[in-house]
Amino acid sequence: MLLKTFGWSFAVTALGLVAAVFYGGWEAFGVVAILAVLEISLSFDNAVVNAGILKKMNAFWQKIFLTVGVLIAVFGMRLVFPVVIVAITAKLNPVDAVHLAFADKDRYQQLVTDAHPAIAAFGGMFLLMIFLDFIFEDRDIKWLQWIERPLAKLGKVDMLSVCISLIVLLITSFTFATHAHQHGGMHADKAQTVLISGIAGLITYLIVGGLSGFFEERLEAEEEREHEEEEEAARTGKKKPAVLLAGQAAFFMFLYLEVLDASFSFDGVIGAFAITNDIVMMALGLGIGAMYVRSLTVYLVRQGTLDDYVYLEHGAHYAIGALALILMVTIQYEINEVITGLVGVVLIALSFWSSVRRNRALAAAGPGAGEKTEVSSGV
Repeated sequence: MLLKTFGWSFAVTALGLVAAVFYGGWEAFGVVAILAVLEISLSFDNAVVNAGILKKMNAFWQKIFLTVGVLIAVFGMRLVFPVVIVAITAKLNPVDAVHLAFADKDRYQQLVTDAHPAIAAFGGMFLLMIFLDFIFEDRDIKWLQWIERPLAKLGKVDMLSVCISLIVLLITSFTFATHAHQHGGMHADKAQTVLISGIAGLITYLIVGGLSGFFEERLEAEEEREHEEEEEAARTGKKKPAVLLAGQAAFFMFLYLEVLDASFSFDGVIGAFAITNDIVMMALGLGIGAMYVRSLTVYLVRQGTLDDYVYLEHGAHYAIGALALILMVTIQYEINEVITGLVGVVLIALSFWSSVRRNRALAAAGPGAGEKTEVSSGV
């Protein structure tokens, strides 16, 4: 099972490290290995959240996620995305941007770094909406009950998550503009760029998340109707027509997963420049890491890990909230990538330990006590 799920990741790791040695020797080997570890540590929470969505898809769409999705994640976000950012911010055509990435690596790094405020605002707003929509939903299973109970009551207010996200964005852009004005180091249009990028991230979440949620609800209703039709067909002997809605629902969930992965990859791409400005080594290292995140996602789904350790999804969403705020803070201040990665790992580790304690409590309580323990468990 382990080899079947992680086989492609192992193969890509071997090929990537060999390619790194041929490209730049053992120094490149070390850099690529470090980048791969960086990507995995920063994106473990991504895998947990992905698994919560992917488990709703059938085997076909899980395979699409591991094939087409990987191409988008590895080549799109880790290789093409930085070049596109440079092309847009420096007003270059894509060919010149690629040439710059190889011919003038320092200039290329500077252009990507200059684009960080816009990238962080977009990704920060998208991730913040994911966290807020999760935390404001009333759930049977609660991890940090002293936080989640009152927030679930507040969540009954319509559009509360959107309002809070916009407030955070306005505070961030205003603070950024004030700081730029006082120090004179930034142009006024940078604050406007942050505001526009943040709104774009918010709109992207509302469109993609809204469509996937809409089709998911329709799919559930269709499955219920399909079940009724099967019972009717069994009685009458009539053939039931095929249902095609699952494809639409799965497609928009897949699209949502790709945007989610893109938002998670922002900090990894920007953080990679602290290690190297070589686009080839960056693509190799981050690509290897992205493969493991994808394989880990499928592994969690097939093993039923989220069902066995019910607080893992909570921990991952708290890590998302922390990452969203960190991204917004990095618009103005520099935060070490190690801190970013550790925050997510610690939160997920705590949620895993809480899940283990809950499972032990359920086992000790015996059959029939699950429902009572379910609601009262947590940290």
